Amino acid sequence: MPGAIYAEGLVKTFGDVRALDGVDLDVPEGTVLGLLGPNGAGKTTTVRVLTTLLQPDSGSAVVAGIDVLKHPNEVRRSIGLSGQFAAVDEYLTGRENLQMVGQLYQMSARDAKARAAELLERFNLADAADRPAKTYSGGMRRRLDLAAALVVSPPVMFMDEPTTGLDPRNRQALWEVIEELVDGGTTLLLTTQYLEEADRLAHDICVVDHGRVIARGTADQLKAQTGGERVEVVVHVSEQIAPAREVLAGFGKGEVAVADHTRKLTVPVTGGAKLLAEVIRELDARGVEIDDIGLRRPTLDDVFISLTGHAAETETETETGADGAAQQKEAVK
Repeated sequence: MPGAIYAEGLVKTFGDVRALDGVDLDVPEGTVLGLLGPNGAGKTTTVRVLTTLLQPDSGSAVVAGIDVLKHPNEVRRSIGLSGQFAAVDEYLTGRENLQMVGQLYQMSARDAKARAAELLERFNLADAADRPAKTYSGGMRRRLDLAAALVVSPPVMFMDEPTTGLDPRNRQALWEVIEELVDGGTTLLLTTQYLEEADRLAHDICVVDHGRVIARGTADQLKAQTGGERVEVVVHVSEQIAPAREVLAGFGKGEVAVADHTRKLTVPVTGGAKLLAEVIRELDARGVEIDDIGLRRPTLDDVFISLTGHAAETETETETGADGAAQQKEAVK
C-alpha cells in the first residue's frame, strides 16, 4: 500500500537539463521525509510536480490517495504548500492575508478570523498583524507565508526550505509547530539545507543529486553508511597543523580534513576512546599543543560530503542548475 506521498519514475526535462531522472519516493502517513541535496539536485522540481505545479514528462505520483496527474484539483484541496519564496499579498495586512486563505478554503468568516489570530500569535506576528505585509521584514514575510500554509491543517504538507531566513528563535518555533502537526497525523515532505533540521525532524531522509535519489534511510542508517567515528583536534597555533596532520594520518582510516581558519583537523578512525588516548599521547610526544580534542560519530554533513562530494549549502537554491532552470522556464510560461 503506497504511503501518503508516493512517486515512481518521475522524469522532468527542460531542454538539455534533466531536472528529474527517475525519482521514486514513498512517505508513510504521519511521517516526515527530509529531502536533501545540493543546489540544482531536483528537490524543488520534485515538490512542484507533487503539488501539481509542474507536469512530469513521465512517471506517476499519488498524494493523499489521489492521482496527481488525473485529479490535480482534488490534490490541491488535500495539501498545504510553503515554497521557497513567500507568496503573500503585500498590500493586505498579515491578518487579512490569513483570513483570505481561510475563506478561499471555504472556512466561515468567523472561523477564518479565529484561525488567523491563533497563527499570528504562534508565529510571533501578533504585534504586526494589522500592518500591510509590504512593511514586514523578509523573515516576517517568511513566517506569514508559513502560517498561511497551515491555515487549514491539511493531511499532507510540503515545505520547501521553510526556515531559510528565520532567526534561531523562530526556526525553533517552527520546528515545534512541525512536530505538533506530525503528532496529529500530518504527513510532511521537507526540503532543507539545514542538516540539523533534517536530523531532528525527519523519520527518513532521501539524498538527491542530478535528479536521482542516491541514498535513503534514517539519519542513523545514513551515518552508519559513512562509517566509523571521527577524531577532531583543534591545535593551539597554525604552525602545528602540519605535525598534527602527520599524527592523525597515522591513526586514521581515511583522509585528514583540515580547516585552516579554525585550526581544526578531522579524520575517520576506528578504536573508540582507547584510540583517542593514544592520539593524545602521540600529539604530546610530538610537542603539539591542542586547544580541544574529541571523538564523535559521523554527522549528516559527513554523509552529505561522502555522497555528493561537498558540504551542504545554507542558502536557498539559486536560480541555477536543474531546479533553477525549472523555475526560470515556468516563470516564462
